[in-house]
Amino acid sequence: MGTTRNVAILGASYGSLLGAKLALAGHNVHLVCLPDEANLINAEGAIVRLPVRGLDSPVTLNTKEMEGSVTASGADEMNPGDYDLIGMAMQEPQYGSPAVANLLKRVAESGKPSMSIMNMPPLAYLRRIPGLDAESLRGSYTDASVWDPIDPNLITLCSPDPQAFRPPDEPVNVLQVGLPTNFKAASFENDEHTAILRQLEEEIQAIRYPVDGQEIELPVKLRVHDSIFVPLAKWAMLIAGNYRCVQEDEMRPIKEAVHSDPERAKSVYNWVVNLCVELGADRDDLVPFEKYAAAANGLLRPSSAARALAAGAPNIERVDKMVQQIGASKGKQLDDLDETVRLVDMWLAKNRG
Repeated sequence: MGTTRNVAILGASYGSLLGAKLALAGHNVHLVCLPDEANLINAEGAIVRLPVRGLDSPVTLNTKEMEGSVTASGADEMNPGDYDLIGMAMQEPQYGSPAVANLLKRVAESGKPSMSIMNMPPLAYLRRIPGLDAESLRGSYTDASVWDPIDPNLITLCSPDPQAFRPPDEPVNVLQVGLPTNFKAASFENDEHTAILRQLEEEIQAIRYPVDGQEIELPVKLRVHDSIFVPLAKWAMLIAGNYRCVQEDEMRPIKEAVHSDPERAKSVYNWVVNLCVELGADRDDLVPFEKYAAAANGLLRPSSAARALAAGAPNIERVDKMVQQIGASKGKQLDDLDETVRLVDMWLAKNRG
């Protein structure tokens, strides 16, 4: 095993999933979260339920029982200089809160590499895409200014492809994984920073976990790619599925958004894929619609964005708006996407009212 790494992750939902995998590989992880989450994680561990192919029931991981450690605190108590890598796994609107915005500023000042694990790529990451006018996309963010201190050379993007949620009737340290796919990270500009990701990738791959006297391989790996466009594969999934859960009067499951009219979903999906290719992605970097549609069969709840709107959230991540604006900058427009943006705008206006 290589150097033991100290990794901080802002956000304890996806953070506890990746954090558990890192702790199983022997690394030390610190999660930044709300006080009640932090107290429970420090006292009882972060608990992750992971479905494994071939097993009747999920494997329950508890970070208290791992070779590495998982600790937690609020934003004010974290010192970015203590870590080799900083993950950003909160929902985009949360970065505008004063304590987290201040922490982002300290992350920038530390000069440490950071990896976003958000559906909404930080503005600093979009500045790495040649020919994309990142400044024109500021209006898609809840508060774009929080990303201004971050050096694009020190940030990368990791697509949060696994589907996970906090079961509503369980304690806040429990995470249920619904779709155990892989985290897909782009490389950093700096080879030394990418080498940290490659080490973590290899050591997560090597994990074997004891179940009923057998050493088994666990799903949800970290995959590191040379192309900065690989994490953008999530955009087509979000626009064709997650955001199309939002309807005029109610929210529908992702499965229904995709499979109630699969040809329509496919045309939306491929429009976004073609936009990514125009930005510079290789078609092989992206996921074919058929593979996504098969996975969507198992997504029986509305997306987290749709659930947040239904619960009255005044802000959500606006990947829909961002992709619409990028399309417009390339002279592209799609009626279905315009309708999605209209519906999300309508719900947000209602919630803010």
